[in-house]
Amino acid sequence: LLRKLGTYVEYGVFGSDTTVDWSIISDDKELDVLGAHLGPYCWPAAIRMIESGVLPMDKICTHQLPLAEFQKGLDLVASGKESIKVSLLL
Repeated sequence: LLRKLGTYVEYGVFGSDTTVDWSIISDDKELDVLGAHLGPYCWPAAIRMIESGVLPMDKICTHQLPLAEFQKGLDLVASGKESIKVSLLL
């Protein structure tokens, strides 16, 4: 779903092994593929902050909804009034 010379930003983690047809990315569409994790530098610090209680996760993740309530989650995020982070549970 990307145009030629487009940019794809992967922000997230795949739940299982993933394969990619690199000929589409490099030869056909000449896409830029970027990762958006703050990875090796931020994760350890974030985990320490959560463990120590510095980050109040109950206030950051304001809503946890079952996947069946996907639309409600989108509405909460779109309104921007009641939520900070909405998680969908599988």
